[in-house]
Amino acid sequence: MTNTSTGLAPVLTVRDLSVALPGKHDRPYAVKDVSFDLMPGEILCIIGESGSGKSVTASTVMGLLPEVMSVESGSIMFKGDDLTKLSDGELRKLRGRAVSIIFQDPLSALNPLMTIGDQIREVLNAHNVGTKASRADRVVEMLSEVGLPDPMLIQHQYPFRLSGGQRQRVMIAMALALAPDILIADEPTTALDVTTQAQILSLISEIQKSKGMSVMFITHDFGVVAEIADRVVVMEQGLVVEQGTARQVLDAPEHPYTKKLIAAVPKMREEDRSREQDKTAVLEVRNLNKTYRTRSGFLGRMREVHAVNDISFTLHRGETLGIVGESGSGKSSMGKVLMKLIDADSGQIIFQGKDTLPLDKESFRPLRARIQMIFQDPYASLNPRFTIGQALTVGPVAHDLVTQSEARKLAQDTLELVGLDPSAYDRYPHEFSGGQRQRVGIARALMFNPEVIVADEAVSALDVSIQAQVLALLDKIRHERKLAMVFITHDLRVASQISDEILVMHRGKMVEYGPPSQIFYNPQHDYTRSLVDAIPGGKAA
Repeated sequence: MTNTSTGLAPVLTVRDLSVALPGKHDRPYAVKDVSFDLMPGEILCIIGESGSGKSVTASTVMGLLPEVMSVESGSIMFKGDDLTKLSDGELRKLRGRAVSIIFQDPLSALNPLMTIGDQIREVLNAHNVGTKASRADRVVEMLSEVGLPDPMLIQHQYPFRLSGGQRQRVMIAMALALAPDILIADEPTTALDVTTQAQILSLISEIQKSKGMSVMFITHDFGVVAEIADRVVVMEQGLVVEQGTARQVLDAPEHPYTKKLIAAVPKMREEDRSREQDKTAVLEVRNLNKTYRTRSGFLGRMREVHAVNDISFTLHRGETLGIVGESGSGKSSMGKVLMKLIDADSGQIIFQGKDTLPLDKESFRPLRARIQMIFQDPYASLNPRFTIGQALTVGPVAHDLVTQSEARKLAQDTLELVGLDPSAYDRYPHEFSGGQRQRVGIARALMFNPEVIVADEAVSALDVSIQAQVLALLDKIRHERKLAMVFITHDLRVASQISDEILVMHRGKMVEYGPPSQIFYNPQHDYTRSLVDAIPGGKAA
């Protein structure tokens, strides 16, 4: 079929695609009657929340559906072939050469036991491309093309030695090694900080233009859509509910679900929110320092990284301090030091009138209940063998805050407070969505009735609508309980929504500190300006 507006035939044609789910799911189909075209040289964004079917659609195109799922009907046409009818062997020949994919999490997608160079060479070897010498040259060429520094050296590194952004560039290099016709990017920037995200988006866009590739970009972020999309397909519960040009969908959405997603995207707050008047200091940090020291090999040089470098701030009752910066800026190290999950080298952390820095674990134990943490990954932070009730009650009971009989009632009341049914008490983590698990994580922290909560990237892995709900919940609880909160994030829009004060970190140092209006609309430091400029879609997105 030819597109009448361009006169070009689609590179990929998906028609009436339905993929069945096994029993015991909330719906019979992962995707149902999905149809769209991918045109030559365009970037098509498929957007929707978790469970919308967007990643299943990409996996079906790649022939990588899990065994429990199956294509029930429909077709995926590529160069005269229906990809749903090809054998595993035929699909293997197409993967990488005709259609290639960049996965969301490069750390889990890359083999930790193989060097970067060996993993790219493996792609070339699998398709019997070139000679040994030409493959070696191709590896260096690809690493250079995706903007990695010193390709000759980096090809011998293992994945764990690279940053998140560098690992994602390696994944892009692997995906492009065989110059495919179609590149599928499945949430490739979700876990990245704003400047790295901007670099990866720019890189994908530049490569797409220079090579004339077609790109299918899976995302839940309308800021990303505004940045790179030519056309957009919106999916909800396995159905395509809207599609059109990026401008049509962004400026004049027609479906209520699309409108809801766009409305949920955090906007950069222009005015500071009204402040609580309680100026009681609950946490005082003075000249805090933490340095990591590592040695490369037995006789290698000692390497020092100043993760937290002479940081000072005061947190008041009912106040939220946002800590922002790129990966490697030291913000997560700051959170761990505050929680005494790692020890600082020097400085002071005054909490409840005590300097916690010199305290050993036993001396700090009575204070630990009063300062709690909400972790980034709601999947990894909950023990899959514990019921939700066990996860919520084991800590408070161990700290003698409640008796076992009191703990159940408190846990059920707390689940209700965070918007979950009290019946969740007897269920297991795998029975809940990511947003629901994050609510459990919040409930677990609240079970201790803390004075301070440290939230480390607590909403970065969530869809925009779920993210908005969790942010509203955190702010409601902060207001009602007069909690102080340290909110660590790489999303500046989120930081502006929830924070009273912003602390900007760069290479372990505090480069700027002040209210959101000053930090984001009148930044004084070049680094802060670079962060603001890198927001996908701009501040208004």
